[in-house]
Amino acid sequence: MRDQFRLLPLALLAILTSHWANAEEEVNTAAKALPAIKPLADLRLRSESVDQEGLPENASALTLRGRLGFETREARGFKLLAEAELLWPLQDDYNDTINGKTQFPVVSDPEAYEVNRLQIANTSIPDTTVVLGRQRISYDDQRFIDNVAWRQNEQTFDALRLTNKSVTGLTIDLVYLDQVNRVVGPDSPVGRYTGDNYLANVAYDTPIGKFTGFAYLLEFEQAANDSTATFGARYVGQYELAPGVKLAGFITYADQEDRANNPLDTSTEYLAAELAGTMKGWNATAGIEVLGGDGVRGFSTPLATLHKFQGWADKFLTTPVNGIDDRYVALGYGKKGLGLVDSLSASVVYHDFRSERQALDYGSEVDLLLLARWQRLTGLLKYADYSADTFATDTEKFWVQLEFQY
Repeated sequence: MRDQFRLLPLALLAILTSHWANAEEEVNTAAKALPAIKPLADLRLRSESVDQEGLPENASALTLRGRLGFETREARGFKLLAEAELLWPLQDDYNDTINGKTQFPVVSDPEAYEVNRLQIANTSIPDTTVVLGRQRISYDDQRFIDNVAWRQNEQTFDALRLTNKSVTGLTIDLVYLDQVNRVVGPDSPVGRYTGDNYLANVAYDTPIGKFTGFAYLLEFEQAANDSTATFGARYVGQYELAPGVKLAGFITYADQEDRANNPLDTSTEYLAAELAGTMKGWNATAGIEVLGGDGVRGFSTPLATLHKFQGWADKFLTTPVNGIDDRYVALGYGKKGLGLVDSLSASVVYHDFRSERQALDYGSEVDLLLLARWQRLTGLLKYADYSADTFATDTEKFWVQLEFQY
């Protein structure tokens, strides 16, 4: 697959050359092609500060991320997308995982310049989309497979993906991928995970909710301990109790075992459940997420957006060997058309962390978020405060961010 991916630009060029080969005049062809190109632009400026007990200095990171590219319109069933990603550290008083500044806490945003996406999609087969190349892949709530949009350098996949919707309500999504382009960038020794990986996600929408079954078979040459076979099921439902009053929830279960080149003999389970209610702009959530641990290895989700789960302080990016039991509550409020902004929302989240095995008290965390949107601009203020008991150390993080998308 890696050799095929290197030949992808030539294949794309051949397809596009064939499509416009019969044009009478080069100038007229160019004029007709220009409106068919959709520009892609995403600029994000972020300040991230970290105060972590046990380290001599606090981290201060100011980074600018730019993504620039284009997408063509569909021609004879084909569509091309190309996008570059550039990440500039404007202030680099932080450990970016490869700069050697270990006196600072980690902020996983190293300087990077790379092809973010380069893919060709085809829809010639009825009710089917095939995508080949470097692409985003995201499933369900991002707990197992996702592009990690939170970090400045997103995670992409060199893959062949087939999605079929021939049966009403049924979506079959199959992927073969042989390289993961990780958030720590191409200069990191673990910036690329390679191996034979197979993903299957089958979802069925019904009047009472969405049922999903999944199988994720991973094999990584650079991280053998994360080579696993995960099989699971998920249900998501939403109910309107009264006009403007809604209740939503989900439950997910998965079983995981070692696979392929994994030197460990492990078997762990995953269980998550959540219930959320909304009314007149207010929303309240309560949930539990349990990742098992057998004393040797904790349940592994190396391709997830880990920042979204178990607190924004990122203290549990790797599941402890005794697992984790995260119980959380959240309260939020949002309003549209408030003053100069199109929408404004705020939320507070509280987590209580314990081990799944032996019931150790890990610690707790409070997270705060203020988010504003105006046309194509999004601004946020974000804060996380982790109080350690028997796991890790006290940590505070604060973010200020402004993003423009086109």
